[in-house]
Amino acid sequence: MNRDEFIKHVQSIAQVGSREEAERAIRATLETIRDRIVGDEAKDLASQLPSEFKQFLQGREGENGQHLSLQEFYQRVSEKECVDPVTAATHAHAVFSVLNSAITPGEFADLRANFSDDYSDLLPAPSPTSEVISGTGM
Repeated sequence: MNRDEFIKHVQSIAQVGSREEAERAIRATLETIRDRIVGDEAKDLASQLPSEFKQFLQGREGENGQHLSLQEFYQRVSEKECVDPVTAATHAHAVFSVLNSAITPGEFADLRANFSDDYSDLLPAPSPTSEVISGTGM
């Protein structure tokens, strides 16, 4: 999935008014994922994303992730994005939903393994196929 498709899908799912708002949601969520997961896993995830998003996951290679409860995760996204926590939760859900379709099922399973059970509402079940979202269907 390319950058424009990723942004378009996040914008649609989160029902945000502009591409810029969708981009801020993507950046804030990916940066918070980077903080939360094992650094090498962030590198693996970045390898399957559009090159413009890879920078949001870099900088923690070889480090362990920080423990964040789901509410702390939303709060951190909220602070990074400069929106209220309810909006941040909606945006994070949209980004994770698009990630689920944009990366391979194996990589999404690896990503899920970095999160505790309290994230079950945020993390959708892995896609049944590795096919990415196409320009149709959304």
